[in-house]
Amino acid sequence: MLGSPCAKGPGRGQDGRMLDETLSYALIKVVKTQRNRMAAALAPLGLHVGQEMLLNQLWKEDGLTQGELIARLGVEPPTVTKTLQRLERTGFVYRVPDPDRPRVSRVQLTDAGKALREPVEEIWTTMDQDLLRGFEPGERDLLAQLIRRAMP
Repeated sequence: MLGSPCAKGPGRGQDGRMLDETLSYALIKVVKTQRNRMAAALAPLGLHVGQEMLLNQLWKEDGLTQGELIARLGVEPPTVTKTLQRLERTGFVYRVPDPDRPRVSRVQLTDAGKALREPVEEIWTTMDQDLLRGFEPGERDLLAQLIRRAMP
């Protein structure tokens, strides 16, 4: 059973559980499955997993700087650089110089980038519904609350 200690032995952690009996293992399996499903759902839109996260920040506030995107997404600068380059190549965003800071550029959504909002939000809603199918509403809320509490 997930989370319950077992006898110590080969292949067991310090608490006696096998690796695949840990909560971390179960969470990683769920995340991998969701990531694969998300990749398949986003591909027809011309997006890779993670790009929709950056677009989401721009849907909330268009014209952010690369530094602001890095801070809001909590990722490394090279990740945002590569993501922006791909999104520019596909015509979803473009950069404009910041009038007050010559060395800074602001990222703007194109009409094509703005048009992705509704289909991406539909994908995320469907993913949530599929993931939580079989859970009671109270269980869904509790699961979300517990996962958020565990986040660093």
